[in-house]
Amino acid sequence: MSAPAVEPGGRLADRFRLEDRVSESGGATLWKAIDEVLARPVCVLTLSPDFERVAEVVTAARGASRLTDPRLTQVFDAAEEDGQAYVVSEWVTGETLTDMVSSGPMAPERAAALVAEAAEAVAHAHEAGLAHLCLTPDRLIWTAGSTVKLLGLAVDASLCDIESEDPARDDAQGLGRLLYTALTGHWPGDGEVDLPPAPLDDGKVCTPRQVTAGVPGFLDAITCRALLQEPRRGLPALATPAAVAEALAEVPRPAPVPVSVSAMPPALSLRSEAPEDIEHTRPPRQPAPQRPPVQAPQRHSGGMASRAMISVVIVLVIAAVGLGAWTLGQSLGKRPPSPEASSSASQAPSPKIVTVKPSRADGFDPLGSDHAEHPELARLAIDGKPSTEWHTDKYESAELGGLKKGVGLIVELGKQTTIADVVVSLGDTPGSTIELRVGDTADLSSLKTAAKQENVSGTVTLTPEKATSGQYVLIWFTRLPAFEGKFRGTIYDVVVHSPGSA
Repeated sequence: MSAPAVEPGGRLADRFRLEDRVSESGGATLWKAIDEVLARPVCVLTLSPDFERVAEVVTAARGASRLTDPRLTQVFDAAEEDGQAYVVSEWVTGETLTDMVSSGPMAPERAAALVAEAAEAVAHAHEAGLAHLCLTPDRLIWTAGSTVKLLGLAVDASLCDIESEDPARDDAQGLGRLLYTALTGHWPGDGEVDLPPAPLDDGKVCTPRQVTAGVPGFLDAITCRALLQEPRRGLPALATPAAVAEALAEVPRPAPVPVSVSAMPPALSLRSEAPEDIEHTRPPRQPAPQRPPVQAPQRHSGGMASRAMISVVIVLVIAAVGLGAWTLGQSLGKRPPSPEASSSASQAPSPKIVTVKPSRADGFDPLGSDHAEHPELARLAIDGKPSTEWHTDKYESAELGGLKKGVGLIVELGKQTTIADVVVSLGDTPGSTIELRVGDTADLSSLKTAAKQENVSGTVTLTPEKATSGQYVLIWFTRLPAFEGKFRGTIYDVVVHSPGSA
């Protein structure tokens, strides 16, 4: 008598031999099996006859089997016959995103690269009319073969009876959650995930830059545009997986990194919020390798006499130097003080550098046809938030398309102020040439150039070459960095420092 098909040792389709029951939940059982024809391990999901969504799961798996993107789990077979339904798919080993951030956030570039691969895979699935809808950190794998693998396309949603009126938007938001998790080590979604929840600020999820230091501004903005579905940096929300993939297209792709591999995946669960892993193995936490104890160098008694002799010599040298210094001091003390010394002694201490709070800011475009350069965004450059910004229009060339000599952001200080320096936070792309101009009126002819830097990016400090004061500070772009096939200047923050009150 042959063993039942749903017991260890049983065979499905006269080909797939069930070996180990990995997990079981709600009428669905996950197995490690062997494809006896091709002699390779496979993952088999069996569904009991009373499982309510058998037809939906099998249909979803058959749809997924038509996709050939190597970043998606390959489905080999899906059938419902003789009262037994099953899905046979690729057996994947590697580290989940949960594993990779268990000890802290990933490097921003690597985090973005992993999610970029996932976004492209999901975008390809949407082109074929399939969605994921259950994107959690346990579904994104860095495999033992140093590739990205996304698990559970279409099948997870069918298992958990999840539907969506806007699947593209929901999957874009799911990709935003994965990117947020990779950048911060926190989970910004619902459902049970083995990670700390994302911190909140006044009931709203904190941005990645608020949680983790060193997250680049452009990645922070991409995450918020996908996760929060809101515009950032003057760009619209990322409402589709293809839009997320395009936003991350320029990120370098991950280099091979070895991972530890386990033969056992986590338990299967069919919660409607977010399913656990049903198709992959999770590696166990590996203890840190034990380093051999470092042995201290042996001390030789013969060296003690040498060190004693050296110590005596050092003491004698110090005594001689001290005597010489005392003699010289006595001689100098008899001389009358020089005028320079008297002047230095009478000088007051240097004034304390203070931060000047601007009264307002505006886009400054006196040479343009409309004399306006996104004035509605200007306040975002002085709000003290590194995630908000003002930017110029897009131009066809770095020299502002040859339309004008410059464009900028003007900051009003409210009163005559002496300028110690101005710290400007630009975008991450090099290529900006900026001038610091200061004056008493918001008129280009009265604003005098105090400092200039070329081909810069990131945080730039503009320090006047000589004493400069005024009521207006202008950050003037004369050359723009590349941006999305054109050229655009960006300012995230402007901080004005003064050597005390004016």
